[in-house]
Amino acid sequence: MAKQKTISKDIPLIELTLRRYEKPTNLSDRELIRKLCLSMGILQPGDSRDAMVDILYVSLKASKERKHLSMKDIETAVVDLRKRFNLPLVGITAPNITRQVRRLKDISFLEKTISGYRVTEFSNLHDLFEEKIEGVMLSSINSRIKDYLKKIDNDF
Repeated sequence: MAKQKTISKDIPLIELTLRRYEKPTNLSDRELIRKLCLSMGILQPGDSRDAMVDILYVSLKASKERKHLSMKDIETAVVDLRKRFNLPLVGITAPNITRQVRRLKDISFLEKTISGYRVTEFSNLHDLFEEKIEGVMLSSINSRIKDYLKKIDNDF
């Protein structure tokens, strides 16, 4: 059987995964953040490497104190947190933490300033979600899907 040629690669301009879970009741702080990460598609179900949860956790705690964190501060805090919760120290290498911080920056939950990393403008996550994800990303994705729908309706 002959191998098919790839004509072009379909690379999304924006990608967003959203999941719906049960209402957040009786969850520990870390479990609450884990469910948020799962809901937003920045953590995959069954993923044991959940450093993303710890990075967001320590970033939110620092934000309450209006504190900036260096990458080294984040790494140290994540290791300390995982030890405190008796979690395996997997997925907490410097390159992985850097990659996860970049993912949180990509969805506008974190930003880098001259002083270090912080939750964007020390805002609350609800406001950031409404402004950056619902207002920009989701709106843009919905608009493009509607363009495809209209084009199909007109052409078929």
